Amino acid sequence: MASVVTRIDAQLAFLTEADKLKSVVRGTTLCDGSRRENSGEHSWHIALYAMVLAEHANRPINIDRVIKMLLIHDIVEIDAGDNPIHGGHDPAKMEAIEQAAADRIFGLLPPDQAQAFRALWDEFEAAQSNDAIFAKSIDRVQPVVSNLETDGGTWPEYNVTAEQLQTRVGVKVQKGAPAIWAALKARIDDWFVRNTAN
Repeated sequence: MASVVTRIDAQLAFLTEADKLKSVVRGTTLCDGSRRENSGEHSWHIALYAMVLAEHANRPINIDRVIKMLLIHDIVEIDAGDNPIHGGHDPAKMEAIEQAAADRIFGLLPPDQAQAFRALWDEFEAAQSNDAIFAKSIDRVQPVVSNLETDGGTWPEYNVTAEQLQTRVGVKVQKGAPAIWAALKARIDDWFVRNTAN
């Protein structure tokens, strides 16, 4: 019985630590513009995005694996914080911080789960498998929708250009869900036409 209790204790310790994700404030606002979302909300919302939009993946995917990836993909933000894609952080430095965070946080789990969760997180980060490519695509879609719903949201704050949006976001969405990017592109183009100074 002690080993079962020890396992449950480790699992509960991980789940308690994961609660801290709710306190990590992100760069993206809610769709109503009332406040910035937190990373816990983001993780839930993109898992829902994946469930709803799975039919638009341009390659075969296992939606259960995609959802699992999306639920844990940002857990490292407990230690690393949110680093907006249009922000000015050093990618190499952030990668090192996130790797250390993954070691620490997944290391709270029993060894078998720690290994499985870490492998799934590493797969998402590498973005080479069909599941990870689609998961990365969906991760990029949700903030775009939030910004469109709030008339540009944080794009003006970060001085985002249409070209940046294409290279930093569009390319990744197109890789796993080109139909979704095509649907968003018209709205994005319209926003930039209306909001770019002549």
